[in-house]
Amino acid sequence: MLPLLLASSSMYRRELLARLQLPFTCSSPDIDESHRPGEPAIELVKRLAKEKAQALSGSHTAHLIIGSDQVAVLGDRIIGKPHTFENAREQLLAASGASVTFLTGLALLNSQTGECQVDCVPFTVHMRTLDQARIERYLRAEQPYDCAGSFKAEGLGVSLFQSTEGPDATSLIGLPLIRLIDMLLAEGVQIP
Repeated sequence: MLPLLLASSSMYRRELLARLQLPFTCSSPDIDESHRPGEPAIELVKRLAKEKAQALSGSHTAHLIIGSDQVAVLGDRIIGKPHTFENAREQLLAASGASVTFLTGLALLNSQTGECQVDCVPFTVHMRTLDQARIERYLRAEQPYDCAGSFKAEGLGVSLFQSTEGPDATSLIGLPLIRLIDMLLAEGVQIP
């Protein structure tokens, strides 16, 4: 089996990939993650996932390189990581009683053959109706400023959900393991 390389510095993605009990290393790709004018959100995450994997292929020439990227979509607007309390409060107020769809782009690049599998896995969160006091309590408790959508689904953020729907709950955290396993199996990787 070719060595696995996760093209990410995200601790969330590292923790998810570790669930598969396969040895892997991590390296952070240096790419421009800008949204191109008119680019649909699905194409954006697929392109960025592939570019992240490709960015490391020159220095890792015989690896299976995993790239992933995620955006949250509220209505017709892409919402990213809030970075601040104020931005997070505004995102959650806008999402109150609405549905937020997380699109996670996934790429598996065999840097030896150049073959690259790319997909996008959607996951939708239907939010509870939230008032400002509840949002502020949540933000002070969890401080999810590095998370698209302003919540941590693997933590207290689940208390903000009315329901969820999608083919793979791990995609909500940023690495769709079910789809990744399909890709790894197609490359001949034996999953324990």
